[in-house]
Amino acid sequence: MLEEKIPIAKPSFLGNEKKYVLDALESGWISSIGPYIDRFEKDFAAYHGVKHAIATHNGTIALHLALSAAGIQSGDEVIVPDLTFIATANVVRYCNALPVLTDVDINDWNISPELISAAIRPSTKAVIPVHLYGNPAKMTEIMQIAAEHDLLVIEDCAEATGALAGNRQVGTFGHISCFSFFGNKILTTGEGGMCITSDDALAEKMRILRDHGMNRKKKYWYDQLGFNYRMTNMQAAVGLAQLEQLDMLLASRDAIRSHYKKKLSSCEGIVFQETNGNRHVNWLVTVRLKGLDQEKRDAVIQELSRENIDSRPVFYPIHFMQFYKDAKYISGDCLNSVNIAGEGISLPTYVGLEEEKIDYIADSLIKAYEKQSA
Repeated sequence: MLEEKIPIAKPSFLGNEKKYVLDALESGWISSIGPYIDRFEKDFAAYHGVKHAIATHNGTIALHLALSAAGIQSGDEVIVPDLTFIATANVVRYCNALPVLTDVDINDWNISPELISAAIRPSTKAVIPVHLYGNPAKMTEIMQIAAEHDLLVIEDCAEATGALAGNRQVGTFGHISCFSFFGNKILTTGEGGMCITSDDALAEKMRILRDHGMNRKKKYWYDQLGFNYRMTNMQAAVGLAQLEQLDMLLASRDAIRSHYKKKLSSCEGIVFQETNGNRHVNWLVTVRLKGLDQEKRDAVIQELSRENIDSRPVFYPIHFMQFYKDAKYISGDCLNSVNIAGEGISLPTYVGLEEEKIDYIADSLIKAYEKQSA
């Protein structure tokens, strides 16, 4: 057994993070105005080939800002996957609208285009596909469905910075796309988020709402109710330095996933997400332990913990939560969501994770899985 526990994730600061943060401190621009915010937004937009990037204080705020700018309100319905971090559904309720939970594909774990179609009703105004664990959703099909029904598409890219659907960046399909820069994300600012769009009107609305609803030409004059959703210059300094290294960060995660797949290939019951030929960016390398129920999956997590390996269960289906049990929130049976959640486990994934540790994790996982499968 290892003496020190292998964490599920940890940030990597290998570039100009310290230099830029110290520069921000010395300049006195430490709050929500400063050159690093402008540079981070500009470079993030350029990386994705879009016109606008609007930095926010976190990823949940980015989603809420996008929905608010798009006019989602009471009486509207928004289709979201049942298997995702709960913020994806909660932000819809922040707008007094109704999230409609739909099942995911059993192979790629992302929202099913066919079930999006089945969930559309007269009050449906938008859909939020999530690129779960960094694996791109079927965006071409989703955008076709949205166009046929005049639906807004907001991509939840919180876990998928740099992922490619075909040869196209995720975040460039939707009308607005939202990212998270939490401490365990591929690109981090500690806390932070971003909205991107090429729609001038939506971008302007988000910038106004982000800053309390203040008129952009008349200081301290408010034309509408807004929010304080701004990113600080210090956060942006870290984000800019991280963005400069993004290709390296992604390549490191590619290598980690590849090594996990090689080591775990001997066990047929350990199953990875199907990528459909897309570039999965491996926010957390996550697998299904086929044939195990949730109790036995949790026992595997405990076995790994005893071997000083941190791991996590897959997100619980949102409809399991008490405040989402009402039938009005659920479309269909969501059985795929339930099965993946019960069998799923996330493994340590971070830049600098050595192959020897991946070998140890994989061997320990196989041993624990086989014990629980017996």
